[in-house]
Amino acid sequence: MPMRRALLAAALLAPLPAQAADLVMVEQPGCTYCEAWMREVAPEYPKTDEGRAAPLTTVRLRDAPPEGMTFDRPVVFTPTFVLVEDGEELARLEGYPGEDFFWGLLGQMLAEHTDYDPESTEGGGT
Repeated sequence: MPMRRALLAAALLAPLPAQAADLVMVEQPGCTYCEAWMREVAPEYPKTDEGRAAPLTTVRLRDAPPEGMTFDRPVVFTPTFVLVEDGEELARLEGYPGEDFFWGLLGQMLAEHTDYDPESTEGGGT
């Protein structure tokens, strides 16, 4: 019985993975760059360190930001990726520069604006 208590205590005290922020992708129908991102990045995104640090939400260009979130300025281009924490915009990436550049730019945004540490991960879709 003491061993079970010790294991339970260890499990309860173990640090939970930190969720630094949310990543909001603003898209619109017919956007070829949005479609490319969905094809090239979306399937692996939730499995990555970046995806766990900033879970993805998608919204349409003409829709309001998700409830409880505000953007610093209107979104004009699609896709636009808005990094949000506690409902406030931290940073944004306008456009999709391709899979290789996307991971680096996202990692940089996370490192500069959250407690995400790319050195503690392999980054880039890992």
